[in-house]
Amino acid sequence: MNPILLRLLPYIAAVLIGATGAWMWQANSYTAILAVSEANHQSDLAMISAAGAAQARKALDKQQVAEQALADLDQKAQKEKTDAVTENEKLRADVAAGTRRLRIAGSCRASGGDVSSSTGASGVGDAGSVELTQASGRTLLDIRAGIIADQAALKALQAYVLNVCRPTN
Repeated sequence: MNPILLRLLPYIAAVLIGATGAWMWQANSYTAILAVSEANHQSDLAMISAAGAAQARKALDKQQVAEQALADLDQKAQKEKTDAVTENEKLRADVAAGTRRLRIAGSCRASGGDVSSSTGASGVGDAGSVELTQASGRTLLDIRAGIIADQAALKALQAYVLNVCRPTN
């Protein structure tokens, strides 16, 4: 063999051993960096997952509170409407049975309209009342029932908007 090559052989071997050592050291370093990066990534994913689960629980709790408030409002409104309708039906039954009569209180001017200015035993005076027929009384109570239903619906809607749509938190 060539004597120069024999003299360089230890240097070449040293360079190869050094390169191999550096490569192994660098591979271990990259493995450690990748392990730390993977651990950080898993930690971030766990935090994101926990935050998402907490938001979902909070939204579910809020929805359940709103549903309960709506159910309470609905129950209250239904009871009020049922009570008013029951009272109206009782009045209607009393009018139909003749145990109750509907009268309209009012006053008439003696000097105007269709009322004559002469007063007598059969005349209509100021602050009198007019009794309605049974059919007119039933019609009036039907109108009242419609008003009760409309007012109940309006109250329920207002309570829904105030207590469910924009609760005070």
